[in-house]
Amino acid sequence: MILIADSGSTKVDWRLLDNEKQVLQLSTRGINPYFRSTEDIIEELKQTLCPAVGNQVPGEIWFYGAGCTHAAVNEIVRKALTCSFNSPRVEVASDLLGAARGLCGYSEGVACILGTGSNSCYYNGKEIVENVSPLGYILGDEGSGAVLGKLFVGACLKNQLTAGIKEEFLESLDLTPAGILEKVYKQPLPNRFLASFSPFIRKHLQDPSVRTLVENAFRDFFVKNVLQYKCAGLPVHLTGSVAFHYQEIIQQIAQSFHLRIETITSSPVEGLIRYHREKEN
Repeated sequence: MILIADSGSTKVDWRLLDNEKQVLQLSTRGINPYFRSTEDIIEELKQTLCPAVGNQVPGEIWFYGAGCTHAAVNEIVRKALTCSFNSPRVEVASDLLGAARGLCGYSEGVACILGTGSNSCYYNGKEIVENVSPLGYILGDEGSGAVLGKLFVGACLKNQLTAGIKEEFLESLDLTPAGILEKVYKQPLPNRFLASFSPFIRKHLQDPSVRTLVENAFRDFFVKNVLQYKCAGLPVHLTGSVAFHYQEIIQQIAQSFHLRIETITSSPVEGLIRYHREKEN
């Protein structure tokens, strides 16, 4: 029995597999070891996942998560999972490795995450070989929901978009310029706040000023990240909410760089199920 988790900072998707059969599908609050302690994670699992799993002990747990970037922070999650399930094997790795395995399987390719944040890597079919540092939404994270929101609200408040969009944006989301500045500069998690503008942006993609802003954001992502992998001829795969909802524009921009987009999914979890099933066989 294998328990697989794909975790962002907001949500964890859990899948429990028994041989070829999926016996459990559940979502819980995000587990990022930079923001949560071992004790905190244990307490939540006790209330949510443990009752659903019952007395079944997974022989293996594979946890792929945002913030799981090196051994010290990974240990925070590993201890919580080991304590909660007493499984003989618990592996914790980055969400980027999870994306690469879920998107590319055992084949070579470029794997990308476009969600609230962004990331990318060259994966050789076994491991991540190259990774251009995403740098976060202030210095990087090109093409992410947070950066799309940052670019959009900046253009709005500086009157760089088509007349009427600014007023509609502020009114429909019950915002003021002062309130936006408060949320961005003084409140926690400004990246999530900025990414929350994505539905409004998508709704106005037919407007030339908005579409140009979005196209430039994705062009920036490919230039500063994907093209650095010397990936001519390699398949490029993307996962995440932004990748999924903006896939028409992403395909268009990728074609302008002669890149071959092979997969765009909202989540890598189904691919991870296939990956670990093949691994068992």
